Amino acid sequence: MLPVGEAVDPRPAKRPERVALPGRYVDVTPLDPAAHGDALFEGSAGRSNDRLWAYLFDGPFDDRSTFDRALEQKASSEDPLFFSIVDRESRRATGLAAFMRIEPTHRVIEVGSILFTNALQQTRGATEAMYLMARYVFEELEYRRYEWKCNALNAASRRAALRLGFGFEGVFRQHMIVKGRSRDTAWYSMIDAEWPARKAAFERWLSPDNFHPDSRQKTPLTIVST
Repeated sequence: MLPVGEAVDPRPAKRPERVALPGRYVDVTPLDPAAHGDALFEGSAGRSNDRLWAYLFDGPFDDRSTFDRALEQKASSEDPLFFSIVDRESRRATGLAAFMRIEPTHRVIEVGSILFTNALQQTRGATEAMYLMARYVFEELEYRRYEWKCNALNAASRRAALRLGFGFEGVFRQHMIVKGRSRDTAWYSMIDAEWPARKAAFERWLSPDNFHPDSRQKTPLTIVST
């Protein structure tokens, strides 16, 4: 008999919905251009913020009307399904992220199109947003595989994937043409069997007890990926 994969429950996963994922530091909430547009434009527009868009499929945006049209398209899309990351203290949107390449039949889903403004980068909220989305994927939607893909030249995204517990799987050469440039794509994943340990590490790191009064972390987020 030829070798075959292990038998699994063939029932499909649930599709992600436009639901709010509340956290301690941020809320991940369905993208609402009317509610979030001002803060997102202010946090991502201008020459000084061009780098935020360097590896994304669109942008940068200097013109508000063009930005608004792009935001409306994102808000109406089903795949990618976009969410805003809203700071709980200021109630301002400080970033975007999306579920994409959604395959309920195979129980595979990707997180991508991530835009963290300067106000969100390297904060507890940035990590919490990724935790909230992963928890929703594994615990409520019941996916088996959660993917992270990025331009192979995007060193910051590659470091983030490993820090967040995604395992490196390889590079797809000449995978895409983005903004007229060749893109090799680095692939990372997390699977359902790994989630309990990843979840525990996230929750230890996100605990208020892990931070000094000046917000410096006591213990870094350390997740050993295979």
